[in-house]
Amino acid sequence: MGSRLAVFSVFFSESQRIVMLRLFLRVPKIPRILLLATLITMVWKAISVNGEVDPARFEEAIAAFEQQDAEQMPPQDAILFVGSSSIRKWDTAKWFPDRTVINRGFGGSHMSDLIHFTKRVVLPYRPRTIVLYEGDNDLAGGKSPGRVHADYVQFVRMIRTELPETKIVFIAIKPSLSRWKLIAKIREANQLIKEVTDDDPLLDYVDVDGPMLNDQGMPRPELFADDGLHLNDTGYELWTKLVEEKLAD
Repeated sequence: MGSRLAVFSVFFSESQRIVMLRLFLRVPKIPRILLLATLITMVWKAISVNGEVDPARFEEAIAAFEQQDAEQMPPQDAILFVGSSSIRKWDTAKWFPDRTVINRGFGGSHMSDLIHFTKRVVLPYRPRTIVLYEGDNDLAGGKSPGRVHADYVQFVRMIRTELPETKIVFIAIKPSLSRWKLIAKIREANQLIKEVTDDDPLLDYVDVDGPMLNDQGMPRPELFADDGLHLNDTGYELWTKLVEEKLAD
């Protein structure tokens, strides 16, 4: 059952997926078929005519960030962590206790979603450094490495226009147990992005591919949560070390 619903992780936020799962568990077996058909229809409605996922599915999460800001605006010139669930689940205040950090991760997002919401979840904070993790869901959702690269370049241009002195640190798309079949596309997208960062002193690249593999060249299971996709504390300990090295530059 969980595998049947896993496809929806590409198109809906985590809170929306939880609601769907609870509803699925409550209905009798036969009506579940109808429910699945309804969910499939919702997926297609979440995709526009040109194949893009609809950023509107994150409106609730973005509005929640804005409500937090209205109650207490984070300081400017901080380090902003932004991206998909690997950022959202990262307790950045815990792992970077000596730095002023802001976490604006929203699970399930694509790079295109971040572009859409940049004016609301990036620019208001005027961060001195942006730590970015996107691309994982993009590839899982069927986008090409070239598309991930193009969206990254578009995001960089947006930041350069509004925040020309801000450094952007891109965390490479990780090799994971659950998405190992995508490793060739992951590495292609990473290489395309790395080539961009090599030519700009305000762009940096955190290589997590090698450090997350064992001696057999496979993802290290001890770094992952039970789903084989997201990181556990051991995984975040490794990421913190790798990112910290870039922040110290």
